[in-house]
Amino acid sequence: MSSESENPNLSVEDEGKAQSKKAAKKEAAKLEKQRRRQEAAAAAASASVSEISIGDVPDPLASNYGDVALIDLQSKAVTGLKWTDIGALNEDLKDQKVLIRGRAQTVRAVGKNIAFLVVRQMGFTVQCVLTVAPDLVGRQMVKYATSVSRESHVDIEGIVSVPGIPIKGATQQVEVQVRKIYGINKAENLPINIEDAARSESEIEKALQAGEQLVRVNQDTRLNYRVLDLRTPANQGIFRVQCQVENPRIFRQFLLSEGFVGIHTPKLIAGSSEGGSAVFKLEYKGQPACLAQSPQLHKQIAICGDFGRVFEIGPVFRAEDSFTHRHLCEFTGLDVEMEIKEHYFEVMDIVDRLFVTMFDSLNENCNKELEAIGRQYPFEPLKYLRKTLRLTFQEGVQMLKEAGVEVDPYGDLNTEAERKLGQLVLEKYGTEFYILHQYPLAVRPFYTMPSYDDPLYSNSFDVFIRGEEIISGAQRVHVPDLLEKRAAACGIDVKTISSYIDSFRYGAPPHGGFGVGLERVVMLFCALNNIRKTSLFPRDPTRLVP
Repeated sequence: MSSESENPNLSVEDEGKAQSKKAAKKEAAKLEKQRRRQEAAAAAASASVSEISIGDVPDPLASNYGDVALIDLQSKAVTGLKWTDIGALNEDLKDQKVLIRGRAQTVRAVGKNIAFLVVRQMGFTVQCVLTVAPDLVGRQMVKYATSVSRESHVDIEGIVSVPGIPIKGATQQVEVQVRKIYGINKAENLPINIEDAARSESEIEKALQAGEQLVRVNQDTRLNYRVLDLRTPANQGIFRVQCQVENPRIFRQFLLSEGFVGIHTPKLIAGSSEGGSAVFKLEYKGQPACLAQSPQLHKQIAICGDFGRVFEIGPVFRAEDSFTHRHLCEFTGLDVEMEIKEHYFEVMDIVDRLFVTMFDSLNENCNKELEAIGRQYPFEPLKYLRKTLRLTFQEGVQMLKEAGVEVDPYGDLNTEAERKLGQLVLEKYGTEFYILHQYPLAVRPFYTMPSYDDPLYSNSFDVFIRGEEIISGAQRVHVPDLLEKRAAACGIDVKTISSYIDSFRYGAPPHGGFGVGLERVVMLFCALNNIRKTSLFPRDPTRLVP
């Protein structure tokens, strides 16, 4: 979702719409059945723990297990204990004592003398083993371990061992032989299970073919219990990839190295930043105001203020009732604006180098995260060229026409046409990332510069990944008289943007820029089917919580 204005096709996708009552009842019944099973298991575990304290003989190893009192978790003391991240556990630590903290992902007893716990920390898991042994582990300790509810936080101290066979149920190929285990915080009954939320569609379909029915957690249920859904390996990977996209080593560092300056623009503004009615209106100290649809106007003012080149990472708000797989009412915009010396191609050059650098970096530095995403949501790596392909809008229209798709040469491309063109480009040029430029002026924002040789077209561009738009950009109008004419033609009250237009009355350089939707970049790079998967807490026309 870019920070430029769009004309979303409201009828293309319906995934965001409410699920059918029949499907909702079916899933609710499954979840209720699951909840009852968990309550029964918790009751049995509680009874088991009670048996521990009833015995006539005190357990000499009682200090090695149990729930930690709240007072000891209230920053009571600094002990200097050394903790090891679960992701750092490997064969080099064999026979060494480690202290770890994580969630009890699974708990399994084997008779009364052995128990297995798979403990998870930020997507990494390790198998922990309790085996009854004199002066080390007693039966009471094993009972306590098996009473720990799933997703509870535990501290475990133990010795690292390396089994002779691969461990299938954990990411780390070592085990921890438990010597101490303490409950830090107990999880209540789970409305959804993490293993269900982490299951791929192919697993579910394979089970159905074998006559087995597995729980499918749908999108709305995931978002209702986002605190649990975020714990899946795929989600841990998605938001770490997203962090890498905007982190200093990629987006920020690249732009800083190209002479850009980071800025922050207001999100409370008078009037609308893009034109039209799709704004969130509010009252600001007795004055009408709205949430910014884009930092567009203010980043242009920054250029007129002699910053030369600027960028911003910040929230963008769109009040459109777009029930599609790729639209949100709030998203994170990555915006860029810069002076132009001769041609708007200079802006496209930045897009080219920035995104090739970004894709290279993600492929090089996010292997584990991309693998975790791919296990639940299988996808093919993005195909892109070292020098990004550029086509004019008219060339794109001609390719569609030759493929039997009729498109208005002075209109915009709808979603189906964009996807078809993406397919044609991939077949002809071998890339899923390309730039389409010189769009019709009628479908661009009021501040877009018309083409010098045909006023019906403009010095603008869109950028596509896998047949879907991720970036809109253009050369801007920097002449006040032309700006006023363009704004009036687009139905914008010039008075509401007078301070913006006045900024160009004191000498404004030719300039241009673009806007990128962070969530959409990650969605399409990972070939995910819904932008809600790449928004930590998505806001769409029907969702305002959590």
